[in-house]
Amino acid sequence: MDLAGLIRDVPNFPKEGIIFKDITTLLSNGDGFKQAVDELADKFASKGATAVVGMEARGFIFGAAVAYKLGIGFVPVRKPGKLPFKTTEVTYDLEYGTDTLCMHEDALKAGDKVLLIDDLLATGGTVGGTIQLVEKTGAEVAGIGFLIELDFLHGRDKLQKYDVFSILHVDGE
Repeated sequence: MDLAGLIRDVPNFPKEGIIFKDITTLLSNGDGFKQAVDELADKFASKGATAVVGMEARGFIFGAAVAYKLGIGFVPVRKPGKLPFKTTEVTYDLEYGTDTLCMHEDALKAGDKVLLIDDLLATGGTVGGTIQLVEKTGAEVAGIGFLIELDFLHGRDKLQKYDVFSILHVDGE
């Protein structure tokens, strides 16, 4: 199935000049959604992962489904103030400022092998912050998977020491 054909481009969202990759059209197609989840899970099935970490919010959709398929737990990474228990956090740099991500402090432990799953790799800021958060616990990043990678933003350059897999690649802006 042509997964790229199931993703809608929305020009000038969320701001002028951006072409937003709307995955809701893929998600609403049962065969397409299943194929995307299966491809991500199959890529990392042999990694011996003990948990999947998904980043707010669209990473929850794919991350939870991959965790289910692999029979392992799912850990959400959220913005500050969204998790009900004690959290550990990391503040990381973006192109124009900083952002903060949080995870329950007891969600991962040293020795865990973790897959990071998200819908899209752009500049690598969010996944880079998530890596810091995961590694701060002593857990190991076993692999990183995305539905879409915007190659022209070179986010993968920040992830060279990790096993990174993207189902779809977008070359042009």
